[in-house]
Amino acid sequence: MNQSMQILKQALTETNYRKLLAIPNERVHKFVADAIQLCKPMKVFVCNDSKMDTEYIRRTAIARGEETPLSNPYHTVHFDGIHDQARDKERTVYLVPKDESLGKHLAQMDRDDGLKIIQERLNNSMDNKKMVIRFFCLGPLDSIFSIPVVQITDSFYVAHSEDLLYRHGYEYFRRIPADKEIFWMLHSSGKLIHSVSTDWKKRGVMIDLKENTVYSMNTQYAGNTIGLKKLALRLAIRKANRESWLAEHMFLMAIHGPTGRKTYFAGAFPSGCGKTSTSMVRGNTIVGDDLAYLRVIDGKVRAVNVERGIFGIIRSVTQKDDPVIWDILHSNQPAIFSNVLITEDENPRWLEDGLDPPSVGINHSGEWFLGKVDRDGSEIPFAHKNARYTIGLDGLANLDDALDDPRGVVVGGIIYGGRDQDTSVPVQQSFDWNHGVITMGASLESETTAATLGPSGVRAFQPFSNLDFISIPLGKYIQNHLDFVKTTKQVPEIFSVNYFLKDKKGNFISDRLDKTVWLKWMALCIHNEVDVIKTPTGYIPTYSDLKELFRHHLAKDYSRDDYELQFAIRVPELLDKVNRIENIYRDTVADAPKLLFEVLDEQRNRLLAAQKKLGKYITPSTFV
Repeated sequence: MNQSMQILKQALTETNYRKLLAIPNERVHKFVADAIQLCKPMKVFVCNDSKMDTEYIRRTAIARGEETPLSNPYHTVHFDGIHDQARDKERTVYLVPKDESLGKHLAQMDRDDGLKIIQERLNNSMDNKKMVIRFFCLGPLDSIFSIPVVQITDSFYVAHSEDLLYRHGYEYFRRIPADKEIFWMLHSSGKLIHSVSTDWKKRGVMIDLKENTVYSMNTQYAGNTIGLKKLALRLAIRKANRESWLAEHMFLMAIHGPTGRKTYFAGAFPSGCGKTSTSMVRGNTIVGDDLAYLRVIDGKVRAVNVERGIFGIIRSVTQKDDPVIWDILHSNQPAIFSNVLITEDENPRWLEDGLDPPSVGINHSGEWFLGKVDRDGSEIPFAHKNARYTIGLDGLANLDDALDDPRGVVVGGIIYGGRDQDTSVPVQQSFDWNHGVITMGASLESETTAATLGPSGVRAFQPFSNLDFISIPLGKYIQNHLDFVKTTKQVPEIFSVNYFLKDKKGNFISDRLDKTVWLKWMALCIHNEVDVIKTPTGYIPTYSDLKELFRHHLAKDYSRDDYELQFAIRVPELLDKVNRIENIYRDTVADAPKLLFEVLDEQRNRLLAAQKKLGKYITPSTFV
């Protein structure tokens, strides 16, 4: 018996040992044995995805105080520590060998030094705790898109969350080839007081690219601990780079058109910029709200939802604006709420939920009351801005039937959207693939939100809505996008959207539901069923087409004044953006493709020519 088997035999009960050994992969056995030897758990539980095992995980999360039952017996709430409320970008570090670099935008350190820190922080980290071993699959099972993942954690909340979010993989692991590439996740929440990680100052996420392994320490916030989400995305981007496909921070949805036609779109939006709400717009169907893998298969771009659930920002979810999500959060569909407020009658409340604000309750700060302040004297809102909900997709009334199709869906269009109050029009189509990749994807900017630690409302460079997760040099990542469609017979159209334009008084100049029309217009564009107006930055809709779409889909009289205001070409701001983006790439991205600068320069010249002829602020009708 080798050393790994000896460790497993000693640490596992006979039942758990049999469950683990039913998976014949020796690399799995070694990973688990090494984790046991390092973290030294009191007990080890191997989940085989049976109803009994998954229910045990849920009940244990409650028994340990990691989750608290709500009035709805299918719902629970989890609170992260007051200092552990978002993804920690600064402490998420790539481990790279000496003399290698991933570029200036990525936090990285010497691999050997990082592995020493991991050993120090994880050593004995599961003392007097139970280790949970789980098996999942990213993408549909038994597909060219499938990536198996092992998750080890001492948090039953993490294990329960992943149960809702991902495809169960225990049986899949029993049949995969011995040499199948696997992603490995090891998490420990560290020392706990009242089920909250106390050593948050030693919080860290370290990604060992050489071994496809993510280590997460002294944190419970899902974005730092649910390894299959953005942490696995970083590994998937490396794999995609080697194999010539794309791993993206994108939703997948079908926009429904005439005679039952469905046009599938992928969309990349930074957190808090309308990504989930866009994928859930009424009258369409959702495949996924967050992560997608894209491959060229038989000359077409096809994509799958990496996940099978939603870990969504709950702020501003209302019955009026988000009826599908609202309904599922008030149903018997299993759900985990995090960092909301719990009322005296054990119901969840969140910011901007359309109801009268509460005056008392329990939230991430403990017992809460109106006017409560933190140690710095700042008033604590009744729920956190980054409060979340975790649900499976199965209960959604608008779930698309292609969710688990191993072939994926054919992508007709790609959308890039950010939070921009003064520059870009609400919707436009790129001139071609390269123009869209460069001026809409690689040039994406967005105001920061509460989804990451740090100040909100700051304009940030966020190419492809993926900068935080790109694990290869940025120039190479952009080149991969440019090259992606070279063998494609049907090249997806690229669009940009902006829901956040404001007037001079700071008021939004479009309604939250207007995105319904922008989506319908994009689908019609792909099928050449609407007219377009050429501007210096792309093709925009005509007023007559939008007026009809607003009438038909929102029963709304769309005014010419609104159109002229929303779709004005704001040349000074657009020129500033081109210059900002160009400077960023020249100063910080040594391997930026030459084509990027050529396309940006062409955009600048078109804007300058339009400004010379038509002025600084150009109404859309001027271009007709």
